[in-house]
Amino acid sequence: MKKLGWIGLAGAFLWALTALLEQTGVRAAGGPAEAEHGPYRVLAPIESGNLLLFPVVRTSGKSVSATPFLTLDEGIKSGQVEVTEAGRAQGGLVRPRDREDGPSIRPQFRLPGDPNPWLTRYRGDQVNTLVLANNSGKPLLLLAGEIVTGGKQDRVIAKDRIVPAGGDPIDLSVFCIEPGRWTESSPVFGASAGAATHGFMVQPTVRQQAMVAKDQQEVWNSVHRSISQLSLVASAPAASAGGPVAAGGGFNPGVNTTSYAKAVQNSEISSKVDEAAAPLTKSREQVLAQLRDEHAIGVVVAVRGEIVWADLFADTELLGRYWTKLVRSYAAESLTTGETHPAPTVADAEHFLDAPAGGTETSEGDVGVYRYRELRSGGTETFVLESLLPGTGYDVHISKLRLKTPERRLRPMVLSPQIYR
Repeated sequence: MKKLGWIGLAGAFLWALTALLEQTGVRAAGGPAEAEHGPYRVLAPIESGNLLLFPVVRTSGKSVSATPFLTLDEGIKSGQVEVTEAGRAQGGLVRPRDREDGPSIRPQFRLPGDPNPWLTRYRGDQVNTLVLANNSGKPLLLLAGEIVTGGKQDRVIAKDRIVPAGGDPIDLSVFCIEPGRWTESSPVFGASAGAATHGFMVQPTVRQQAMVAKDQQEVWNSVHRSISQLSLVASAPAASAGGPVAAGGGFNPGVNTTSYAKAVQNSEISSKVDEAAAPLTKSREQVLAQLRDEHAIGVVVAVRGEIVWADLFADTELLGRYWTKLVRSYAAESLTTGETHPAPTVADAEHFLDAPAGGTETSEGDVGVYRYRELRSGGTETFVLESLLPGTGYDVHISKLRLKTPERRLRPMVLSPQIYR
């Protein structure tokens, strides 16, 4: 009997230890724990100037079947996805109809006795809200950091989400990245694209403010810092000349804008970003072919020797569809100033991915469509977008970032209170 008692105590101890390890986030988000390397394995990096990209593969080697998602760029280019200001929604984009399972958009601003909450929901244009309709036959994948231009000001998508195919229009949570304008440039939005093949994504420092701080002023401050630094890079003499970067901190004549999208499309800045990204984009098909051969599903990003970000997808094909957009955002980050560190190793990148991600967790989503989790632990934050659509049930996109305290050396932008009436 005593032996049986000890066996029971030992079993209880092992059970408690296992539970403790799971609670402390010893496994990385997005998959089961592996004995040695966690769910992911990191390969030797691809180098481009101040930028290092470590390809990431699954330890198990398993991959999901072909993902069914439409991207924002694809949807807008085909005309199957429409984005507009909230105030225009009542002009036909929002379809007031009854459904047995209720509307996809839950009325939040219904007035007492109002017979049609669909129209009262959108009383006017709003800085942090757009309306999106997915009229395609595929679920739409949206990533935090993607830019849409047009309307009364350019915006950046605030968080990852999935929009069902052919459903009712939805509120799209966004942040303004063009504080100097509140006049309509076009009735609908397009993906911010200088080329027809891809749009733009804000660089990681701006993306972090939208995802983590979730604060409009912090996003504006970050946009201001980024434009200032990129404009200095654009105005600096060629690297071969060995000249110093222009002093003063102001915009050069060609980059006199408060719009992040317009700044990165400026010919001088765009050429610098293209140059920084060239080894990863000019031979895009060759790089992607290598990633496909290795079954890579994401990358860990290091800028000036510091690991700052990771983007992981459900499969290699989805990574390839976002490749140019992501690489150019990383390249823009690599052009800004900052402290230089020794180059990280593969082990450093693996440690970043495997770092505990279970300290504090919040979750939101749409029943039967997606779940979006935010996990903070120590100096990292992880965002996991899980698809709940029929035939899926897997993590579609994972972002992991190293938390940074925003610098406040630059003076915040002064905004007119009349701009956003």
